[in-house]
Amino acid sequence: MREHLIELLVSLSGIISPAGATFFGAMVPLVEARYVIPLALEVWKLPLWEAFPIAVAGNLVPIPFVLWLLDPATEVLCRFKLGDRFVQWLFARTRARTSEKIEKYELWGLTIFVAIPLPVTGAWTGSVAAVIFGLKKVPSFIAIAVGTCIAASFASGVTVLIGGLVRWIISLFS
Repeated sequence: MREHLIELLVSLSGIISPAGATFFGAMVPLVEARYVIPLALEVWKLPLWEAFPIAVAGNLVPIPFVLWLLDPATEVLCRFKLGDRFVQWLFARTRARTSEKIEKYELWGLTIFVAIPLPVTGAWTGSVAAVIFGLKKVPSFIAIAVGTCIAASFASGVTVLIGGLVRWIISLFS
């Protein structure tokens, strides 16, 4: 599914600017900043100084909505059988993936969880986990923002390093 989302983002870059595609792509739950930064740098050729803050900002835009509106939304959804099943599935899945780190270390655990650049460890899942574990919203947002910056830094560093290495190898044979 992530591959389809990335393909869609690449095709969107023909319609909107690379900066816009970076910003909106970072908002997508399965993509986030950690996957859109390589696209911004290598496909859309944005400079790092531009791609990084745009991706981080885009990644953080939906987080306050999740933190402040998830509880009221789940109350409404749980009134319906299908909605209740979805909420139970989402919360059980999130608890299973986050409980050890976040229960033990709370905000530090949340920051570390979001910072790990692996699938399903980003700002969206961290936001849901913060709500599930009843963490305070403003400190949670700050922890998620710090974790997002760490993950985006890692993605940027790896992309720049590997991209430079590949270009150097290609230059050896051309």
